[in-house]
Amino acid sequence: MSSILSLFVFRKFAILINLVDQPNSRKHHSGSVPLIGGVAVFVVVFSYLLIFPHTISSSLLYLGCASTLLVVGVLDDLFDISFRFRLALQVVISALMMGLGGLVLSHIGDLWGRTPLDISYFGYVMTVIAVVGAINAFNMVDGIDGLLGALATITFSSMGILFYLNTQHELAAFCAVIVFATVPYILMNLGIPFGQRFKIFMGDAGSTVIGFTVVWLLLEGSQAPQGASFSPVTALWLAAVPIIDAVCTISRRVKKGLSPFRPDREHLHHILLRLGLSSRQALVVICLLALIFAGFGIFAELYNVPDLFSLVVFLIVAAIYFIIMQKIWRITVHVRRFFGVGRKH
Repeated sequence: MSSILSLFVFRKFAILINLVDQPNSRKHHSGSVPLIGGVAVFVVVFSYLLIFPHTISSSLLYLGCASTLLVVGVLDDLFDISFRFRLALQVVISALMMGLGGLVLSHIGDLWGRTPLDISYFGYVMTVIAVVGAINAFNMVDGIDGLLGALATITFSSMGILFYLNTQHELAAFCAVIVFATVPYILMNLGIPFGQRFKIFMGDAGSTVIGFTVVWLLLEGSQAPQGASFSPVTALWLAAVPIIDAVCTISRRVKKGLSPFRPDREHLHHILLRLGLSSRQALVVICLLALIFAGFGIFAELYNVPDLFSLVVFLIVAAIYFIIMQKIWRITVHVRRFFGVGRKH
């Protein structure tokens, strides 16, 4: 209920200060849509942490970092801040997480069947890559109605299950709070039940904080010296779709000599739309993929599937995805011709 109330309050405020998204060559929605989904969701989440500060480690540090990302995200939605500034801020926040919060990717799992493989000081570099990567990966998938919220819900729900099964009940409860705060946003983003008139978007403020929160909890769940809830390899599966799509997209842009963070319309959801699927159908397909990947991660964790085997399977899946996306336009033409789909949208 508090999330729904927050959405309506901030929606009016967004319209008042012109914090809205306008249609353009990459955004084909109708009319001006308020960009306050992230603000409304995380006001509820932050309030929960203020009431229960021991839910996560270094909660004040998390609140400070996440609030900074939220504010800068709102300013970016309003004034289009330089990406270099936002990237530098993300690196600084990574350093604060490591230096003040002790959240460092110190090992990458039990790959050799004996003890977790320690990566020593290289872990600091990998942590920065993980934080910056997660923040931007979730930002990149925010391309069709309901997708960002649904993928975030799948990831947080999966983490919550593993936290609960490993008796980390406070962390499981925190994941549940995020999920329950996000569901009303998903419904309004899809125009349910109030129609397109009350439609809202997450905005960069929300997508960046979602990515940051995901990587914070993945590090907390996988890197605890004692009582880790899941392996770092399992963490990859829990957020597989945003991770794989972002890595492949960035690799493709670099190969073309473009900026790795230059917006385009070549993400998975764009491809599915070009194949003739509707926005809702594309949403269902991608969410099913995410559920399968997260389900495999949970299965691997519960049944002690060797980390090396799990990692190899993940890399094979990522490689198949990358190869398909390299040839996607040729595949798209053949698929559309086979099913008799008309011209591209």
